[in-house]
Amino acid sequence: MSGETREAGPVTSTVGDTGADPDAPGTAGTADAGSGGDGGRLPAGTGDGARRPHSDRPALIAIAGFLVLCLGFVLFGVMRGGDEDKAEPEVPTAPVTYEVTGEGTVDLSYQGASEQGTAETESGVRLPWKKTVEVPLGQDPVIRITLDEQGGQARCAVAVRGRHVQSATAGGEFGRATCSASLPAPAPEPSG
Repeated sequence: MSGETREAGPVTSTVGDTGADPDAPGTAGTADAGSGGDGGRLPAGTGDGARRPHSDRPALIAIAGFLVLCLGFVLFGVMRGGDEDKAEPEVPTAPVTYEVTGEGTVDLSYQGASEQGTAETESGVRLPWKKTVEVPLGQDPVIRITLDEQGGQARCAVAVRGRHVQSATAGGEFGRATCSASLPAPAPEPSG
């Protein structure tokens, strides 16, 4: 080979000559990947084509999570909305005025706006005392007074809707009196 001259010509390699895998990355085959042939696209299974399904996965998870969140809000609204329809109607009330007159100090308890029938209590009240409250229909307004150890005289009175109903007087040491009235139960609502 000392004196021979070789002409340079196009060099082509075939898969059979090199023993390379045609699908393996980095083997170009007969056409260069970046220069024409198939428009610069990489063979199937390599490059961007293999990564695309993995890049869509976070987006699909985010969309699924958003849809589940929306469904949860809708279900919460439907379930909560059903409770509002079942809410008990407001119980009608009537104004009741309790009044205690006289001299001295008393302990008293009276029916207030509670629908459960519990009494409001006040201790060591200086007379005169007066209070108007809304009492639910069906609850009987009542006031109880007890004089302290100093005694004296006190008078309780109950008025419903501004009309005097009852009064009573207590006298002496730890004297007691009770005044009450009757409120009719609310009329049943017509079924519609």
